[in-house]
Amino acid sequence: MHGFSYSFPAIRGTLANQEYYVVMCPLKLLSKIFTFDEAPLPPEFRAQRTLNKARIPEIKHYILNNRSSFAFSAITASVDATVEFIPIGENPMDSLVGTLVVPMSARFIINDGQHRRAAIDNALEEDPSLSEETISVVFFIDRGLKRSQQLFADLNKHAVRPNKSIGILYDNRDPLANLAKDLAEKCSPFAGFTDLERTTLPNRSPKIFTLSGIYHASMALLGKKRTEIITEKEARLCMEYWSELSTIIPEWKMIPKKEMSALALRQSFIHVHSVTLHALGILGNTLMKEFPKTWKGKISPLSGIDWSRSNNSAWEGRAMQGGQMSKARQNVTLTASFLKQKLGLPLTEEETKLESNL
Repeated sequence: MHGFSYSFPAIRGTLANQEYYVVMCPLKLLSKIFTFDEAPLPPEFRAQRTLNKARIPEIKHYILNNRSSFAFSAITASVDATVEFIPIGENPMDSLVGTLVVPMSARFIINDGQHRRAAIDNALEEDPSLSEETISVVFFIDRGLKRSQQLFADLNKHAVRPNKSIGILYDNRDPLANLAKDLAEKCSPFAGFTDLERTTLPNRSPKIFTLSGIYHASMALLGKKRTEIITEKEARLCMEYWSELSTIIPEWKMIPKKEMSALALRQSFIHVHSVTLHALGILGNTLMKEFPKTWKGKISPLSGIDWSRSNNSAWEGRAMQGGQMSKARQNVTLTASFLKQKLGLPLTEEETKLESNL
């Protein structure tokens, strides 16, 4: 090969009868070999979606805030050039390991990972010590625009994000996730009746609540955002609030005793669904701001509410739309404002506006 080139330690593989290469690329090289074409081309003439710059800061902060434990999957890219693979030996195993030599004049197109690459570049500006670390890159030999477009489509077609509950279950960095898991394990009425994996419960499930429902309800209760620190006092307060409700809401008292089946509870009452759980979290946040010392003595009116799904005059247009439970933000807000009015608590400007529209 003539001219200047990049040399990468690499592994050679075969997929769909075509050779491809997995290389280790220093982070400092990413911005040099993978440049963004900002020309305003129509989408049919591009091999990648346009960069969503709003996503970059979150990924950058993830890197910098987890400097010793962050992880990324491989970047996938196409190379429009003639490359040379130099194996370390001739036997079958050695012939798959070696050095990939790519001319510097090559054109690289990221098929998957452009936001990772941009975030890494931004993180390097704040922490240059990242420069010698490496990320794996899967190189396919480019055979034109249509091939690159198809590669992008194929890589994203079958990608499925994990549902919210399983994401919370496996997230040990987020303090709210850890709190939700603690509540699901120890707090009545959640203990033993929380599905840790699903966000929607099947009819035959013996569970009543979902981990994602507890997570978002407790986030609203504490007025927190994801990854914010939670003090021991806040965690205790959260535990106390949900435990107190289990002594106030009539059907919640039945849960530990299994006096009503999980299916009957979900089919007959709105208070075990995530929309109402979230609304109860909003209610608790306002209640504790108004009565930080005496809030427990203010929630008894909740025991007199008709929580049944057949109570259309109360819940249709709030927790329900067309007879079905709805987790839309507007429904959560209207359910919370209904509960606040039952306890004589002030409404926010948004809640007042939605009430007038309703």
